[in-house]
Amino acid sequence: MSAGADSPPSRSSSLHPVGPIPPDATGPEADALRVARAVREAGGRALIVGGYVRDRMLRGLSEGDPDLEVFGLPARQLERALRPLGKVHRVGRSFPVLRIGGMAVEVALPRRESKTGPGHLGFEVAADPGMTFPEAARRRDLSLNAMGLDPLTGELLDPYRGAEALAAGQMRATDAVKFPEDPLRGLRVAAFASRFRFEADADLARLCSELDLSELSAERIYDELGKILRGEEPSRGLRFLAETDLLRFFPELAALRGAGNDAGSGRGGDAFGKTLRALDRAAALEGVEAAEKRALLYAVLCHDFGRGPAGANGGRAETERAAAGARRAIGFLERIRAPRALTLEVAALVRRQETPARYGGQRASRAAYCRLARELDAAGTTAERLLRFAGVLAPAGTDAGGAGEEAREGDAFPEGEAFREAAEAAGVFRDPPVAAVTGKRVLARGIAPGKRVGRILQRCRDLQDETGETDPERILDRALTEEEP
Repeated sequence: MSAGADSPPSRSSSLHPVGPIPPDATGPEADALRVARAVREAGGRALIVGGYVRDRMLRGLSEGDPDLEVFGLPARQLERALRPLGKVHRVGRSFPVLRIGGMAVEVALPRRESKTGPGHLGFEVAADPGMTFPEAARRRDLSLNAMGLDPLTGELLDPYRGAEALAAGQMRATDAVKFPEDPLRGLRVAAFASRFRFEADADLARLCSELDLSELSAERIYDELGKILRGEEPSRGLRFLAETDLLRFFPELAALRGAGNDAGSGRGGDAFGKTLRALDRAAALEGVEAAEKRALLYAVLCHDFGRGPAGANGGRAETERAAAGARRAIGFLERIRAPRALTLEVAALVRRQETPARYGGQRASRAAYCRLARELDAAGTTAERLLRFAGVLAPAGTDAGGAGEEAREGDAFPEGEAFREAAEAAGVFRDPPVAAVTGKRVLARGIAPGKRVGRILQRCRDLQDETGETDPERILDRALTEEEP
């Protein structure tokens, strides 16, 4: 993503022209118009700032709600001007953001920031309605995020040539002095690379390489890493972290560089390169629910954590390597404060990544599929999700395929279809088996509560898995018959 990479094609012809928000606008845009009119009547000026302007120029629309910055009105006067629109709520103390009841937009005053301590929150912030727009926009990270749009007139304020950068698909620091004050910006640049396929110019790459991510909270790192993974091309964001040496703050990922039997082959065959290609295939999958997609992306990111340096794997069993990777994935996700449910699912997927190929190739028993489904269910996932994950990692795609290759579950390797068919035949592809025999039924046979009940229930589950029998009385009869006297 640095200037040394191939320059992206010019996007000037694809940028959408901006103009005033039309009078018949609905939703958040209509709210922005109402606020802008109220501010103008009070003697101030409201500008739409941030991602809304960028996205409207890039795509012709914005998925987010417009944020407004108001110039020329002190805070109390601004509040009075907004009260006719709804109840006004202040969010924050030193720098209040105003929200209006029933509206989706947020309204704020321009602010000055002074670095006072480490990290993303180490700033002293003071509102200053007398600032000019160029002064206020200077604090923003990238020039393409430092534009303002007047919703009433359509005037675009662009003091740092953000439209030019946007047209070129290039990220440039708005202010080289202020940019390093917030180390989170290094991850934000990587996220923009992933989400929009933007490139960083040489100066920005250098600034990012000097950032210290250890100042950031784990929660903020998790949030920004998630944005990198959810982008159209996650490999771009992670490659940027590698090129700027920010990957050193993620030692499990840094260890993938140069690891694997194909490292140094010149074909991008190290574990890091393969992980990036698999991530892009996972990102391209359609029709996958958001929570599953998140777990899939993190599992792909972590799937090779069990691999050692080049040449160090020797004859290490794949299952042993996957188990080691699952343990390291847990440590990685716990360190960045990922949700517990996500950590459990990712660990299960990483640990079982070889299972679809092994079960499908060896024609595993029905009981094995049932046990697998129960194990996966305890971690919040399913055999269907595991197959989708294994399909993304399939050797036919991972070793030979490029970033644009689409992964299709079961099609990437022949064992996948066998796994699917066997899991569906066992009735456990999307759900675990439901135990036919319950403790209540065992107790109804006159058996006293205690450890014996647990042993009987376990044998009943085993019989159900092995035979496919669903009649609880038949299963229980056989389990009791087989009991040792």
